[in-house]
Amino acid sequence: MSARAWTAFAAVATLWGIPYLFVKVAVDGGVPPFFLSWARIVIAAVILLWLSHRAGVLKQALTREALPWLLLYAIAEMCGPFPLIAAGERHVDSSLAAILVAAVPMIVALLALRFDPTERVSGRRAVGLAIGFAGVIALVGLDVSGSRDALFGALAILLATVGYAIGPMVINLRLRTLDPRGLMAVALSIAAVILTPPALLNPPSSTPAGDALASIVVLGLFCTAAAFVLFGALIAEVGPGRATVITYISPIVAVALGVAALGERPGTGAVAGLLLILAGSWLSTDGRLPPRLERALNRPRGTVKTAIPDRQTDFAGAPSPGARP
Repeated sequence: MSARAWTAFAAVATLWGIPYLFVKVAVDGGVPPFFLSWARIVIAAVILLWLSHRAGVLKQALTREALPWLLLYAIAEMCGPFPLIAAGERHVDSSLAAILVAAVPMIVALLALRFDPTERVSGRRAVGLAIGFAGVIALVGLDVSGSRDALFGALAILLATVGYAIGPMVINLRLRTLDPRGLMAVALSIAAVILTPPALLNPPSSTPAGDALASIVVLGLFCTAAAFVLFGALIAEVGPGRATVITYISPIVAVALGVAALGERPGTGAVAGLLLILAGSWLSTDGRLPPRLERALNRPRGTVKTAIPDRQTDFAGAPSPGARP
């Protein structure tokens, strides 16, 4: 990876580690999930529309070819996950939400089996997927299964991870030639329009507390506007599979903030789930095992190929021959 890619990686991993704290503060402060999602998106859209217009990169995203894919991206990456995570954090800790979102690389790996013809269900990746989903089961089974509300919150967040996995694939397939500022400006604008009706139908019942209002501003300026531009640049540099590896770092930031700022105490299931999910995500996106175990898992009889013609595309880990690193 280039120095530019490493810089973007570090910045996005940090910026997407802190939203869970601010989302928790906002929803606990009386901001409804749809209104919170809409407000942060509107703030980010205004900033990026101005920046992309000044840079002269807005028009290239406003084409007949790009708009349908920008609509799909906005729904998958913003309109679905943002309200789902905010709704989920009404019932679960911010640190638990971040741990569940760490499953995104595994979802990318699963989707790649269908949409990336070069991907195989190798021994390593199969083991990684099994370990990662065992982590999700451990977390849900040990920490949230005793509460219907907490279970609802966890399932909402898990559903959001599917959108977070689809979004980078859409960029890589159809939008990677666009400037990240124009791409995100238009996508955020589309998302703002889509979320306006539910946000207006369910506004805050009273003026939110000061820390909740400050959280909205932080989410809009930093965790949405700045983070999405940097994430688009990161995808352009290293591809969506490696870009989503930020989910290895972000939950650690989120857990630390939840413990330090909100006094959260992750339970046994959360700790076990975090370790298993991170290990599973690493293996399922082409992480490496010790050489002896690697050879044992990847013997020919343990490999099943997908029945799709070969093609060069990078979705879930190390690049295929000829694909972008």
